[in-house]
Amino acid sequence: MTIDLHFSPEVSDARARGLPIVALESTIITHGMPWPQNVETARDVETVIRGNGAVPATIAVLDGRLHIGLTDGELDALGQAKDVAKLSRADLAACMATGGTGATTVAATMIAAHLAGIHVFATGGIGGVHRGADTSFDISADLQELAKTPVTVVGAGAKAILDLPKTLEVLETLGVPVIAYGQADFPAFWSRSSGLPAPLSMDNPADIAKAMVLRGEMGLEGGQLVANPIPEADEIPSSMINPVIEEALAAATADGIAAKSVTPYLLDRIYHATDGASLVANIALVKNNARLAARIASEFSA
Repeated sequence: MTIDLHFSPEVSDARARGLPIVALESTIITHGMPWPQNVETARDVETVIRGNGAVPATIAVLDGRLHIGLTDGELDALGQAKDVAKLSRADLAACMATGGTGATTVAATMIAAHLAGIHVFATGGIGGVHRGADTSFDISADLQELAKTPVTVVGAGAKAILDLPKTLEVLETLGVPVIAYGQADFPAFWSRSSGLPAPLSMDNPADIAKAMVLRGEMGLEGGQLVANPIPEADEIPSSMINPVIEEALAAATADGIAAKSVTPYLLDRIYHATDGASLVANIALVKNNARLAARIASEFSA
């Protein structure tokens, strides 16, 4: 059985011409931001990638077909769709088999990007080990995917709502390179520093691309995480955002929120508690990650 990959006209042209391509997830559209900021941000991020010499490929499942790149009409429809499935490794194939519509998480986007021959993926931040995982066992499939699938993922670290020390420990155990870009500290999504040292640090997109090529030549499985700090002008300092995160986590526990509902619940709670400042910072960091991803993809292509 042949996997039905549906390439947008723009991505098809880029593949034919050998242009660098950057994959983009779609859960940020359906589960990460409210309408209409979600579609406006998605278009802005695609524009940033084009402006930095690469072609964007937003990935989603529409009516059972795995789309690599979305047209304007498809992006608008997805941004306003209701009850869109949130797809990871476990349910991506099931959604396609049943003709469903779903948005891809980091893990599912990595799988689709690899199937499409795309080597670089820009996101906001990866999932990881949730706080309280010692009793809930709530650990994102993103971490295992980074250990399996050869795609370079550019994000502002892991989401700050997570247990960042444990997330780094799991990534180390899985043998995933974690590369802070331009600094020694591991960033914390809305904040430039988590207070934790990053295992690796690089300042040059060409070196990041070369490291991924060498991993493939050495037969090493998996990808690499490039932790790109939010621009200084756009960050929310940890001293300001951490108390808000703690309150949101306590509310999630009190409301019995669990599994895939946790992250969107927390992000929405933090959005309202910060009067929208978290969303402004989120948009800024996604654009910043897209810019760096395009540069890495261009180096990889070269």
